Amino acid sequence: MEKLHSSPNVVKPEGRIADNIVYFARALRKAGMRVGPASVKDAIEAVLAAGIGSRDDFYWTLHAVLVSRHEDHATFDEAFRLFWKSRELIEKMLAMFSPVAPDNREKQKPRAAESRVADAMFEGHNRNRAPQEIPEVEVDARFTFSGNEVLRGKDFAQMSAAEIADAKRAIAELRLPFDMVRTRRFRPDPHGRRADPRAMMRSALRTGGELILPKFRSPREMHPPLVVLADISGSMSQYTRIFLLFLHALAEKRRRVHTFVFGTRLTNLTRQMRHRDPDEALENCSNAVKDWSGGTRIGDTLSEFNRLWSRRVLGQGAVVLLITDGLERDDVAGLAEEMERLKKSCRRLIWLNPLLRFDGFEARARGVKAMLPHVDEFRPVHNLNALSDLVASLGAARTRQSDPRLWLGNLHAA
Repeated sequence: MEKLHSSPNVVKPEGRIADNIVYFARALRKAGMRVGPASVKDAIEAVLAAGIGSRDDFYWTLHAVLVSRHEDHATFDEAFRLFWKSRELIEKMLAMFSPVAPDNREKQKPRAAESRVADAMFEGHNRNRAPQEIPEVEVDARFTFSGNEVLRGKDFAQMSAAEIADAKRAIAELRLPFDMVRTRRFRPDPHGRRADPRAMMRSALRTGGELILPKFRSPREMHPPLVVLADISGSMSQYTRIFLLFLHALAEKRRRVHTFVFGTRLTNLTRQMRHRDPDEALENCSNAVKDWSGGTRIGDTLSEFNRLWSRRVLGQGAVVLLITDGLERDDVAGLAEEMERLKKSCRRLIWLNPLLRFDGFEARARGVKAMLPHVDEFRPVHNLNALSDLVASLGAARTRQSDPRLWLGNLHAA
């Protein structure tokens, strides 16, 4: 990183720091962030005025100007790490242009937003590189995965900007099941089994009581309310935006969808989610929430929901989707009690946990152990296949794969 000389009154750039900030902003824009010319100008002026003395100071100066959405933090962090001449970038460049021995070490899991940032950084290099002649090889693709199947199985946190756009379109095309429930109210039905005396009297009044025709009714059926409690703490930040897009798609396809998010406090986003444009809806959600990417207080936020909102939104056989990793920051003494109360207030409680993407996941965390006994289903929610399975399960019975007792060890002993 180029050095900046500071004085008590003014800071003068040495070298091409302004040009580098412009190139850095261009890479952020290609990676999917909203960075315009005004933001770039403000970033240059902030760097010249701040008197940067360390790498962390420079990082947070650019972060304060260029990052306007909470979900862009991971992208900015990865881009800054790669762009500003870190040791890891030098190692990657050497690996690209130098022949090396094959590395048999176990590969580490890619960082969040690494694919999007890498595509933006090396776009010019890949475009200007001369095409290589590849020998034509016939491949039997009957048992291979198509591009769509690969996308549906890819983790949301590792998708590129183009793949996230494709996932956004796929989420908008999800079809909700016809999961109707019977209510206590009735509707006119000529083939119903119950007589409707009021309708018969109203019909008889039209003829002065000379003709009384039989009228029938049947129970009214409707979609049950869908209540979503989504965790937006720091451990869930890489999935927050795609989850909100999924919730927006649900709100467009069904009338009674209530959306709540929580970190250290509970926020009702039902009104913000009613905007037809998904980007505008997410922008409204970002302005309404004050605790993005912070800590997690699951017990306190569930207590607030049970006390203030459960009677308003959990009627008529409501289904609750709880999206969290279960990593509680505070004491879990009251968490099990609040989960039990939530379970008794709804018809079905489904816990969606992105940590289930790991094959070796075990229910060892205190929060997970306290919550699992009180849920009806325990499902992953890290890719498009998981979301499709969730949508299909709303109109079907519980399966063995989603039984929470599998993670508590009860079924293994049976």
